[in-house]
Amino acid sequence: MLRLTWVQPEDLLGHELRQAEQEGRVTSAVAARWHRAGGPEAPLRTGASARPVSAYLRLLAEDLLDELADLPGTSAEAEPTDLAKIKALCPAWPSTPAAGGHEALGEARLEAAWLGRAAGCLLGKPVEKLPLDGIRRLARAAGNWPLNSWFTARGVPAELVAAYPWNRRSAGTSLAENIDGMPEDDDLNYPVLNLLLLGRHGKSFTTADVAGLWLDELPAGRTFTAERIAYRNLLSGIEPPRTAGHRNPFREWIGALIRADVHGWTNPGDPAAAAEQAHRDATLTHTANGVYAAMFTAATIAAAATGAHDVHHCLRAGLGVVPPGSRLARAVRHAVRLARDTKDFEAVVDELHEAHRTYHWVHAVPNTALIAAALTHADGDFTGSVCRAVSGGWDTDSNGATAGSVAGLLTGRPTALPDRWTAPLKNRLTTSVGDFNGIGFDTLAHLTHREAHRT
Repeated sequence: MLRLTWVQPEDLLGHELRQAEQEGRVTSAVAARWHRAGGPEAPLRTGASARPVSAYLRLLAEDLLDELADLPGTSAEAEPTDLAKIKALCPAWPSTPAAGGHEALGEARLEAAWLGRAAGCLLGKPVEKLPLDGIRRLARAAGNWPLNSWFTARGVPAELVAAYPWNRRSAGTSLAENIDGMPEDDDLNYPVLNLLLLGRHGKSFTTADVAGLWLDELPAGRTFTAERIAYRNLLSGIEPPRTAGHRNPFREWIGALIRADVHGWTNPGDPAAAAEQAHRDATLTHTANGVYAAMFTAATIAAAATGAHDVHHCLRAGLGVVPPGSRLARAVRHAVRLARDTKDFEAVVDELHEAHRTYHWVHAVPNTALIAAALTHADGDFTGSVCRAVSGGWDTDSNGATAGSVAGLLTGRPTALPDRWTAPLKNRLTTSVGDFNGIGFDTLAHLTHREAHRT
């Protein structure tokens, strides 16, 4: 029986209870009602084999989701979603730069960013969803620890693979022995979609424009978590920005972050403009820290896009657009300090996992912190950045992609990336976004360069 995941109320309620608690809502009464009725203690595992629940429990879950949404929280003032309120909380909000940034951004730098994003994503694909211990054991068994190259099954004992199986959806295309171009992945689909968005609507696009483009060009089955909820909400007649909050427990997860690169690439030297662009995109699907993660990423990338600054300056520019009292800002500051002061990156990762143990592995807060730690600890070096980001676990392909985008930009040109990362990509991207399937990264760089210079 086909069972659509990520949208069923009984799947969502456990996640919403956790998310509501993180927002400072008192959820004990709702949780007690759910458990007394026989609802599962933890969120149901998403997947085709997840067992359906009774019609009564489904209706109860719907009611409880709405009840949770009405509970007051303690984080609202420090973590707004409205852009004007975000700016009001940011004393270091960047000013509009003098002219010149666009002239410093060439197609070669953008091609390095696209390649870096693809390589980092592909590196993380086979170990997505695996626990940290499994990632370390698989890499060590292959003689690839500290992580320095693609994962491989060669030489890895069968019993270890059985204990920590590769991501079955991607192992056939992302292990070293199998790579043949860049396979389809949402971490690349969304940047391609945003190129299409800018081509159709320019940089002044609205959140409604993003929604319309998705309905036209994005297959519903290629959306996950917050994006799938927002897609469902659109089809139900709910308009942005309510699409981000209605029965959406994934509103602070990583989805908006993985859509942010193009907003940074097309606003070189202008972190504020990049952040505002990312905000209009992100609020279709996310709120608060989920939006901040996208704004932070876009601003960091905009600062890196001119090649005028080191990675540490770029990360500070990213923090400038995030409310300093938010959970995301606190997590990034902690991660940067930790990475700066700790020689052993394994120790950095262990402390981050302990600090963020209450978060889901796809939540934006821990993943953004890990990306910042990886870039800081590697001092912006490409191989060091992507390998640290992936070796830290959680959402490995997304983290590798973002770290690779930033570090790729900083190299300035594709030939500065080690050949072992770029040659297997064969300048070919598989994507589910319309006519872009099979496109080359050089062509994507050309299209991005064009949008960066559009007035």
